[in-house]
Amino acid sequence: MFISPMLLETAAAPFSDSRYIFEPKIDGHRLIYSQQNGTVRLFTRHNNDCTHQYPELLLSFDDDIILDGEVAFYDPATGLVDFESIMTRFKAKKPDKIQQLTGTLPVTFVIFDVLHYKGQDLQQLPLIQRKELLAGLTLPSDRFGLIPFIEGAGEALFKQMQDLSLEGMVGKKKDSKYYNRRHSAWQKVINWSYVDVFITGYRKGEFGWLAGVPTSNGDKIRPAGIIEFGASPTHKKAFSGVSKALITGEDREYVYMEPRIRARVKMRNWTKAGLLRSPVFTEFIV
Repeated sequence: MFISPMLLETAAAPFSDSRYIFEPKIDGHRLIYSQQNGTVRLFTRHNNDCTHQYPELLLSFDDDIILDGEVAFYDPATGLVDFESIMTRFKAKKPDKIQQLTGTLPVTFVIFDVLHYKGQDLQQLPLIQRKELLAGLTLPSDRFGLIPFIEGAGEALFKQMQDLSLEGMVGKKKDSKYYNRRHSAWQKVINWSYVDVFITGYRKGEFGWLAGVPTSNGDKIRPAGIIEFGASPTHKKAFSGVSKALITGEDREYVYMEPRIRARVKMRNWTKAGLLRSPVFTEFIV
């Protein structure tokens, strides 16, 4: 049984509030765990069945239950969550590959809410009561865990997330019901990193600026990804006005330019391939 998950709105800044609990934001992907009549099925936030992707999570609780959480991979070398590894697990399709990755990249289901238990729909209960019920559950293995939370002190938690280079935090109203949509009772604050890049071209089809950064020795500009978000119509118009004089060539997909235009972007982190993860344009650098 799938339940549409409650989604986060974005807070303008870190905040503290005694009406809220605050949790670390886990850098994995959303997972609805559904155990009905003893059978376990796993779903993404978009109702895609991913049961076969994670054999280590196909373990049963003491009674039927529906849980909301994040599936993540913790790198044993660093102790940090590795988003690229969870994407490797998610994209694996062949049973032998999935079995192999279960051994080399074992996932953890980090639970932050309980929606049904023992035949009862809990979505109308206040969040803090659902948290109390969660705390009393016996987890089926060490591949399952509960997200920690604190009450009120959101700014202090966010400072910890920054110090540990983690993704951010989530603030949730203690008395909130579980809404099956995006709702302001749950708010996220992302721990963005900022970097300056050169715009080295643009995509011919849907909007996208090619980003480049200097190589380690500084004598070349290497590709660093595509900026798809954040630019306003005013920014795009300003870019169009100066880019034509900088064109050096093109192919079927892209137009290439001299790296003269600089921009600041915010991003989640660098990928292992040296690319910007989820870059968002913030401003041009003059």
